[in-house]
Amino acid sequence: MTAMIPMNLWNRWRACLVLAGLIPALPASAWADLVVVEDRGGTSALPYYQALAPQAEPKDQKIDPQLAVFSLPARAFSETDMLPVVSSRLSPGKVEGRAIQAPGLQPVFLIGADSLSREWLLARREVLQWLNAVGLVVDVASLEELKALRRLAEGLPLAPASGDDLAARLGLSRYPVLITATSIEQ
Repeated sequence: MTAMIPMNLWNRWRACLVLAGLIPALPASAWADLVVVEDRGGTSALPYYQALAPQAEPKDQKIDPQLAVFSLPARAFSETDMLPVVSSRLSPGKVEGRAIQAPGLQPVFLIGADSLSREWLLARREVLQWLNAVGLVVDVASLEELKALRRLAEGLPLAPASGDDLAARLGLSRYPVLITATSIEQ
């Protein structure tokens, strides 16, 4: 079953779309055979369009806080603003290695500022460098601890970040761990 759009309404919409540059300006005869294939009804999309091109509002009308535009921060954020990092789903411990299928995944490793992670980083550093692995520091309290880990990493990129989402997606509960396109291993 097909539905027809009244021509006067369609001509208004077509004019709006042409002015917005969303469709080319073609003669009306090119649009004469237009048939609406499906119309599911539902609620009006007008609020979404209004957000794209708001009308001028009276000066005494208050702005809806949900639609307010957020301003940029007064200063740039630094790594210190991201600290401390605590990953509630992860803790230091033994990781059982397993195979995974994640084609194209760049090698990434998860460590903390704990002694097990520092020992693991020192023991695996050359392999991590050869793999061009990127490190996520998932448990670190201060910038000093992060800098100490970077000194041990000797050039490996380390970024403070929560590992909770990655842990949930990969079924991890422990670190330090190396994640490659084919395996999860300690």
